[in-house]
Amino acid sequence: MALTFSILYGSVREKRQGIRAVKFIQKQVEARGHKAIVLDAKELPLPFLDKMYKEFDEADAPENMKTIANALNGSDAFIVVTGEYNHSIPPALKNMLDHFQKEYFFKPSGIAAYSAGQFGGMRAAVHVRAILAELATPSIPTMASYPKIQKVLDENGEAIEEYFIKSTNKFLDELEWYAEALKRQRTEGTPY
Repeated sequence: MALTFSILYGSVREKRQGIRAVKFIQKQVEARGHKAIVLDAKELPLPFLDKMYKEFDEADAPENMKTIANALNGSDAFIVVTGEYNHSIPPALKNMLDHFQKEYFFKPSGIAAYSAGQFGGMRAAVHVRAILAELATPSIPTMASYPKIQKVLDENGEAIEEYFIKSTNKFLDELEWYAEALKRQRTEGTPY
């Protein structure tokens, strides 16, 4: 079954390294015959949260907000790529996530975390897991982790370390399974 995955990325730093993980994951998703839509907070900036997308009349919503909402609505699953900033998530990622709500409902999510250090963003990943639960996009148990990202993925999103291909495919196997299961279940209805 062909699926659509939105990859949400929230670093807006000039020399951001996580874009390596975004490119790598996008290639892995597309190699499986699925569609990958990258939603990059730097490329699709949103204002600081004042009004959620649902609070706008559709015609009045900012264009970037409409673009993101349409991608989320058309997705079967989400992959949130997070760096670790002071043991938490990047502010632009949190801002992007918070602008939307029903677009996430009853669709699974996966967390891919990275850092320049050895912990691979795991301290931020646990924060993302709590946020995704509140947004009604349950995260799968497995997380992808890219420690020392500058040494394991190149600028083009190619793995320098073979291990990361294997571990990312395991992560995507699981997310794909959940995406197919929940897609089938949504055709029969949702709790609300």
